[in-house]
Amino acid sequence: MKKNMFSVVLLLMLSGSLFAQSDSALSVTTAYITPLNTEIQLQDEEEEDQFVQGAPTYYNWKQASKQIHFFVKIRKAGELRVQLQFKNKWAQPIQVSVGATVLKVTLPATSKFTTLKLGKVSITDTGFVQITLSVPQNTARMQASIAGILLGGTAVEQMHYNHKPRRNAASVHLKYPVSDSIKTVSFYNEITVPAGFDPIHTYYMACGFARGYFGIQVNSEKERRVIFSVWDAGNEAVDRNKVETDNRVVLLAKGDSVITNDFGNEGTGGHSHLVYPWKTQTTYKFLVTALTDSASQTTIYSGYFYLPEKQRWKLIASFSASKDGKPLRGLYSFSENFVGINGQLERKALFGNQWIQNGANGQWSELTEARFSYDVTGKMGDRIDYGAGVTANGAFELWHGGFKNATANYGQSFTRPALLNKPVIDFTKDADSLSLAQKDIAQIKAAVAAGIIDTTGSVGGVYYQIVKEGSGEYVNVTDTVTVFYKGTLLKDGSIFDQTKDKPARFPLQRLIKGWQIGVPKCRVGGTIKIIIPAGIAYGMRTRSKAIPPNSVLVFEIEVVKAAPAKS
Repeated sequence: MKKNMFSVVLLLMLSGSLFAQSDSALSVTTAYITPLNTEIQLQDEEEEDQFVQGAPTYYNWKQASKQIHFFVKIRKAGELRVQLQFKNKWAQPIQVSVGATVLKVTLPATSKFTTLKLGKVSITDTGFVQITLSVPQNTARMQASIAGILLGGTAVEQMHYNHKPRRNAASVHLKYPVSDSIKTVSFYNEITVPAGFDPIHTYYMACGFARGYFGIQVNSEKERRVIFSVWDAGNEAVDRNKVETDNRVVLLAKGDSVITNDFGNEGTGGHSHLVYPWKTQTTYKFLVTALTDSASQTTIYSGYFYLPEKQRWKLIASFSASKDGKPLRGLYSFSENFVGINGQLERKALFGNQWIQNGANGQWSELTEARFSYDVTGKMGDRIDYGAGVTANGAFELWHGGFKNATANYGQSFTRPALLNKPVIDFTKDADSLSLAQKDIAQIKAAVAAGIIDTTGSVGGVYYQIVKEGSGEYVNVTDTVTVFYKGTLLKDGSIFDQTKDKPARFPLQRLIKGWQIGVPKCRVGGTIKIIIPAGIAYGMRTRSKAIPPNSVLVFEIEVVKAAPAKS
């Protein structure tokens, strides 16, 4: 829209009539109030917060610092008549801006809702127009109630505006096509939010899949989060208390400082989040893994977030999903405005360098195609300001809000250039390694004090007990060992693995670090019990439902034979 191309004819007069049926009435419940209240301190602010959530159907305008904003899209140039419906305790000067043009009027005192004709504006160009109500900043007192504005004239023909009090910008999505023949066990994605496009009440979701989603959120002016959630099975949409036990996802493990609980009202499931001050113009990396068990029809979904300041991965949470048993599928990303009180603001995110890993062969493949879509707010035509594209740096771009012309159509496909930057996932570099090690040591010492386990000593972080002294040579870390063993979890004593009739044979150097450190304390023919902290066991990796991430492991090992490994 070209600015400064409005000619104004002021026809100010008071009218007690209702809005004309041929004109378009914009209820104040579809408008936006700025600035937002960030902290509730006064009763006036409490009333305003109730209004922006949908009640009552008019706005009690009591603060001179507040402005009321309406947005329309003009599709045909012409005359625009502007009227205001209000009631007012005393005469009050206000300003009504139509685009770049300002109309200055005085609202007369009236105890009943009344319609005031503000004037006519000649619109010479098409596009979005913002209409703003404000008052002079030196206003000492005010007590106006605003019901809405009325727009008439030839410019309202085919004019678009949101009729509904739901003021959220349309949520926008990128769906990544993946062949059904690929057993996807890992999905990697990156997000960069440009400066100025991160208003509160925005969720930028990187790794979405059929059972959950993983991304970053702006919750308030003071708090930001990393969120990973997995849906329950079944059809309950609101109350998780109504979800049957065998339909519930089960939390297996979570990272340090991660908060976990239930969620509902959008389906139900297990929720986890890390309060984390993520920043704009910084690229953040996300990884979701799936460990399937077709026999029990369960899939363990784990979310990992890369902390750039530590250059390490962090486990957010690991959930076991029932009635599943399938790999990752339905891969997508989205950007969502989840509270509509600031839905007029533009959100934008760049999604780049998407990869998937095939569980059949372990190979990684880059995803370079995405299909654009939007939610019911877009499908119903309530909001038409959204778009997608590909940046010069080879990232998919998603934006919504801001009341600007759309740049993509529903179902439109985009292809970005291949970056050939395969992700490097090193689970041994755990962002929680220090705090996790301290917790594991405390857990082991508590078990010793309670008499649950006994120890002869410790070496390299592994606690051990010589159960039976052997008569042979000490095991060497380079040996191939033949052993009987039983593995249990320290936390509950449950058995996760054991030999039965025959011993197992394997090179010691191919096993977890805890075995390499602890088993050489035993002679051939002897039996040793080793207690291995998670950091030198499987760490934050998801091995199975029986071995959750960050588990302290206990092994009782009988060394039958040890032989030098063949070169």
